[in-house]
Amino acid sequence: MPDLKVSIIQTSLFWEQKEENLTMFSQKINAITEETDLIILPEMFTTGFSMKPSQFAEKTDSETLRRMRSWASDKNCAITGSIIVKEKNSYYNRLIWVRPDGTYETYDKRHLFRFAGEHQQYSAGSKKLIVDLKGWKICPLICFDLRFPVWSRNLNQEYDCLIYVANWPAVRSSAWSTLLQARAHENQCYVVGVNRIGNDGNAIPHSGNSGIIEPKGDVISTIQPNEQRTETIKLSWYNLESYRKKFPISADADNFKITS
Repeated sequence: MPDLKVSIIQTSLFWEQKEENLTMFSQKINAITEETDLIILPEMFTTGFSMKPSQFAEKTDSETLRRMRSWASDKNCAITGSIIVKEKNSYYNRLIWVRPDGTYETYDKRHLFRFAGEHQQYSAGSKKLIVDLKGWKICPLICFDLRFPVWSRNLNQEYDCLIYVANWPAVRSSAWSTLLQARAHENQCYVVGVNRIGNDGNAIPHSGNSGIIEPKGDVISTIQPNEQRTETIKLSWYNLESYRKKFPISADADNFKITS
């Protein structure tokens, strides 16, 4: 299996200003000069973590999706991040996974952040998404999902890389970093966390602490807290497979089924 090159963008966001954010991400994506297989954007990358879905929701097949398709085609890579979407009479915090050929898949955030009232504005998803990228199986999730290890449990090694896109506040940055490493340890996979920086429209600061963690739990990203930066890291298939064979904890994993 080939190695996988992943680009993460840690940046501040323009509060509830879609066009400004799309322009900003176009510039940052165009500035990536090395080849990459996947570019990861933060949660609600067009608005910030807004609780005004009636004002800012898009249809999935919207200007943002068209822009993501253009980025993916231009860079010949997959691109993912979440936006606010309206479907029928419901709103979703929806991650979109776009391939270079324009096809896409989606994941709706399952665990809504009650502390901010997200559960009052958005509907929860019910299905995980696992996508294939150059033979790698990848499971993308959203922010608060990180606190719920049952939802992300890697039964039968169904995925090789776990992704969290986020707007995770700085006051809980220790939990963010600790849980990202825990998910890597317990699931024997790479974990990628992409979080925003800067204050949002509610004056809540975010420090980023974005990172890429290898299956042994070691952080291999060098992006610093509060640093505006794009970084591309190579994920080694050999290191993943050799570690799983050397330390096969999945053979003793508990089987279970999520029923709701």
